[in-house]
Amino acid sequence: MDKSLLTYVAIGIGGIYFLTNFVGGIQDEDDRLKNDEYNTKHQFDEYHASDSIGQNILDLTGADTYTQINAWQESSLKHEFLALFPNFSEMKSFIEDRIRGEALKTKLLSTVNRIEDQFLSGNIHTEQAKRQLSSLK
Repeated sequence: MDKSLLTYVAIGIGGIYFLTNFVGGIQDEDDRLKNDEYNTKHQFDEYHASDSIGQNILDLTGADTYTQINAWQESSLKHEFLALFPNFSEMKSFIEDRIRGEALKTKLLSTVNRIEDQFLSGNIHTEQAKRQLSSLK
């Protein structure tokens, strides 16, 4: 009995050691992935600000073009902007008032002008225009 009790205790300790290392490794991996996901989701938060009248703006002044476009793609302002379609003059005002960053502003204005010309001339329909507006590259 004494020998079998020691065997069970040794097996139990080995099992506990295995489980704690295994679960600990999984937990470390989960924490690392959770932090990566959080960082990815919030990587452009520093560019969101409020203007003098309390509106949310995207202030990308000083950021490179690649960062400006990626921040725009992830921004909630993009959804507000797309909701203004087909009021092209309101869309242009939105860009002027709520976007800071010359590269992005120039790209958005030229895209809106191009799509406005195509849409009003009948070359593209509503869904094509919305798709082109939402896929800024």
